Amino acid sequence: MAFLIARPALETITESSGEVREFFEQYIQQRWASDSKKPKQGDYRTIIVATGLVFNDLQTNGKLSTVSHQSLRLMWETQRDDGGWDWAKCGWAPMEIDDHYGVTLAALTSSLAYTSNTKDEDTQSGIDKIITYLKATPAPSPHHRIMLLWASRRLEGILTKDQQETIMQELSSSQLPDGGWSTAKLLADWSDFKRKDNTPPILNQSDAYATGLSLVVLREFGHSSDSPIVAKALKWLNHHQDSDGKWYTPSPSKDSKQYFTNIGTAFAVMGLQAHGELPGWPLVRAEPKFD
Repeated sequence: MAFLIARPALETITESSGEVREFFEQYIQQRWASDSKKPKQGDYRTIIVATGLVFNDLQTNGKLSTVSHQSLRLMWETQRDDGGWDWAKCGWAPMEIDDHYGVTLAALTSSLAYTSNTKDEDTQSGIDKIITYLKATPAPSPHHRIMLLWASRRLEGILTKDQQETIMQELSSSQLPDGGWSTAKLLADWSDFKRKDNTPPILNQSDAYATGLSLVVLREFGHSSDSPIVAKALKWLNHHQDSDGKWYTPSPSKDSKQYFTNIGTAFAVMGLQAHGELPGWPLVRAEPKFD
């Protein structure tokens, strides 16, 4: 998913093979095409596929493809009555641990996919259920709240203006002195979250995922690359890329498993793209920034 979201920013450097895009399209066109194979209610994979395809479309064609529309319809068909989905709960924070994250991801994807003129009855019903779920289910960590903030950028009804400003202040105040953000720190006040290896989290270590995500949200709310908070974060990213191209990103869950580097690298690319250091940022919408 993260690959599909971020990879188009690198097309001017080296062209993608299209293999991952094709793999995601096959879920809709082949794997889930028959009624017997279709995902059941609550299946979180429909959000992952829809999110990857929708972001990739916005990064390439600037409009949704037929297969992306189909993936969104399937996402709504598998939504539970309470507005959520049965998310993967493998203990790998912050992506695979609780239902709330999945709902904010669906909220974000739908907010990018639709305008007020493109919502049909099923879409509006699904969005209304998302809003009901998010209003009834507290966000347990700053990371969850930052995801809510991003989704609320276009999806009205999730947060009030005052709530947006409060979360933006929380985001700004959590920047570390070196200019980056720490995923572990964004999860630290979540009492139900424990590391898999039962070791204490390292809260003062910036990483590419939290820094890239923060840069994207700052851009979404009007902060330019001239903003001091953004300039420090861009400097951190530009000084912490490894020689092989990745951004090593320590897992918030377990030191011996570092798959998180993949999504950290993708969000580093997005953070750079959001502020003009890579071409093609697709989510431009003029709004006054929060001071």
